[in-house]
Amino acid sequence: MKKLTQLTLICFLVLGALSCSTSRTVERLNPNEQIDLSGRWNDTDSRLVAEEMLNDAFARPWRQEFVSANNKPPRIIVGTIINKSHEHINSETFINDIEREMLNSGLIKLAAGKEAREEMREERGDQQNFASPETAKAWGKEKGADFMLQGTINSIVDQYGKQKTVTYYVDLTLTDLETNEKVWIGNKKIKKYIEN
Repeated sequence: MKKLTQLTLICFLVLGALSCSTSRTVERLNPNEQIDLSGRWNDTDSRLVAEEMLNDAFARPWRQEFVSANNKPPRIIVGTIINKSHEHINSETFINDIEREMLNSGLIKLAAGKEAREEMREERGDQQNFASPETAKAWGKEKGADFMLQGTINSIVDQYGKQKTVTYYVDLTLTDLETNEKVWIGNKKIKKYIEN
């Protein structure tokens, strides 16, 4: 019995020593470098889809027609982009990529989203009570959006044995907020082949 206890203790010590001896390396990478380890939706997909879809959207007639009719750039708000794909995709990071591309294009004005507006309204309310009158921001000065961008992310998985393809479909629609007319519909597909 004593030998069994000693043997068990030795096994635990050896296993403990082996687990401590594993090494991990960490390497800093360029965030713009395309790396696809799993085949799932990733940061590169999000960035490239946002860039390509907005380049297409801004090249279409709706934008120039709006500028000609109103003598100002259109103001857009990004609404809901729903993930209906087979995997978890953080749509907030995709929305951030879209908003960054929109704003950096210089072709439109960007209105804050629903959650950000609510937080700013709360702050504006606090300012009415606690800030000096000359620095408190006034109510009723928000700029209304002209258009809303909404969309979905879908996917189809086709698998046989150790081979698999995953196709992502990103559909975005830009709608005139006053008339509910759709002025642009964009679609981007990403297809990945994965072999295990």
